[in-house]
Amino acid sequence: MADPKGFLKNTREVAGRRPVEERVQDWDEVYPGGIGRALLPIINVQASRCMDCGIPFCHSGCPLGNIIPEWNDLVWRDDWDGAIERLHATNNFPEFTGRLCPAPCETACVLGINQPAVTIKNIEVSIIDRAYESGFVRPQPPEWLTGKTVAVIGSGPAGLAAAQQLTRAGHTVAVYERADQPGGLLRYGIPEFKMEKKHLERRLDQMRREGTVFRSGVEVGTGKLTGDALKDRFDAVVLAIGSTVPRDLPVPGRELKGIHQAMEFLPQANRVALGEEVEDQIRADGKHVVIIGGGDTGADCLGTSIRQGAASITQLEIMPQPTEERPSGQPWPTYPMIYRVSSAHEEGGERVYAVSTKEFLGDDDGNVRALRLVEVSFEAGKLVEHEGTEREIPADLVLFAMGFLGPEQPGLVEQLGLELDERGNIRRDDSYATNVDGVFVAGDAGRGQSLIVWAIAEGRAAAAGVDTFLTGSTQLPAPIPPTARPLVV
Repeated sequence: MADPKGFLKNTREVAGRRPVEERVQDWDEVYPGGIGRALLPIINVQASRCMDCGIPFCHSGCPLGNIIPEWNDLVWRDDWDGAIERLHATNNFPEFTGRLCPAPCETACVLGINQPAVTIKNIEVSIIDRAYESGFVRPQPPEWLTGKTVAVIGSGPAGLAAAQQLTRAGHTVAVYERADQPGGLLRYGIPEFKMEKKHLERRLDQMRREGTVFRSGVEVGTGKLTGDALKDRFDAVVLAIGSTVPRDLPVPGRELKGIHQAMEFLPQANRVALGEEVEDQIRADGKHVVIIGGGDTGADCLGTSIRQGAASITQLEIMPQPTEERPSGQPWPTYPMIYRVSSAHEEGGERVYAVSTKEFLGDDDGNVRALRLVEVSFEAGKLVEHEGTEREIPADLVLFAMGFLGPEQPGLVEQLGLELDERGNIRRDDSYATNVDGVFVAGDAGRGQSLIVWAIAEGRAAAAGVDTFLTGSTQLPAPIPPTARPLVV
């Protein structure tokens, strides 16, 4: 363990972000020099706050089973080589989770029962960023090849985790991505100010050096590479195609121009931020932007709209405003719904809670000009509108950030004849295998929309199932079964 009295002597401290007026002028990460470097002056002391809690519930909060107390102790002792070894033992991509995960491990921290929790996420990203700077992150190619081939469809966090594990087990792995470059939402869904793509590129470089092959710009299920052709060509297939069917809002005026899904808006903005040209880009310049949805994707739309020069930004949420303290009905160690302020929320915009969209209003040219909303509340489990609370707000650009319904079914899913569960996700057994022999599924395509840490955990666990299918046994870890769920009450 770290300093036995560290949690008594030291308070929780996080890295300072760059001034708002500075960071909204560029697309760089919001921390000076990157979060890992910004944390270095304080991180040893923060690691010392990890207490001798007996049963580390942070392990249960994290589906990867990260060995958090061990690498906290190693950071406190300034053993960074040992810390990255412990961190990589359970997590293929801590540079992603350390920036993008909402840290359910921290809400399960035992210290968090009556004090501010250990800054686990910050310690994690400090370890991996320092490991890259020190040359501790090296390719780990297999010692021998099995002669088996695996296709991984989708290059988001679940697909990348499965591919890296299977490559290191000695299988020949090809990752197919329909976008022009690998990374999935890590590349085009996550804004640069949350995670600069250099972090993705250096991990992809490591995977290529280990032997993983990436084939971008290929949409499997179309042309010659159909579901049957895929099964004929490879010994096993891992579907990591995500949950990409967006939730829509079918209210009057939905057909007006200027109303878009977040995943139409964000990928275009990311491409432009990376120096690409995008024809007919959806932009927020000088517009009154309304974002429907109060989650992380909505915050990404907010930060992007600010950097594009929006005239005003309003983020709508149908649920009431959460409390700043943990609700009594969501006790430790569950992940509570509390009021959180992201870096984008610090930068501007208005957050409006407990409202529902009634109608979109247009101008004579068919463009959206306003949105009519009404205040609502949930009573006896039903949404109730409050009479006399309807009002209009200006809206030149409306972005839906309301989540996703499941994987796309036309194409590969239908060609393979995959069974779906009652939620529209691809059904799988305890080894992540589908009803089609040799076809496995990992990540949001089987779980439904979830967090990056769950996607990586599923990719690792599915790789163990594939390895067993191909060789009869496996030494790969399987951190979670498909039925595992976050800590809830």
